[in-house]
Amino acid sequence: QVQLVESGGGLVQAGGSLRLSCAASGSISSISIMGWFRQAPGKQRELVARITSAGSTNYADSVKGRFTISRDNAKNTVYLQMNSLKPEDTAVYYCNIQSFGKITWGQGTQVTVSS
Repeated sequence: QVQLVESGGGLVQAGGSLRLSCAASGSISSISIMGWFRQAPGKQRELVARITSAGSTNYADSVKGRFTISRDNAKNTVYLQMNSLKPEDTAVYYCNIQSFGKITWGQGTQVTVSS
């Protein structure tokens, strides 16, 4: 069983930065995809960014050039560096991992960007 623990959310002013972390524990394949999704009130959950164990990344158009996803395979940890934050980035951010054909979600961390 895989567990994910997220940290790093909070309140920041527009233009500021935050760094989210997500540590995975349990039985994890050496080949996995880790990602960040977000869900704003009244909206569907959407992909923000994801990264494979080989380091390939993709991003939502809305965050390209502002957010950077990275991972430490030795620690089974994924990071999301968020710069130039905008009020529309306000959401609950969820980490997930795809491993051995299963998807596991974290509990979510709130990010609030004030204008």
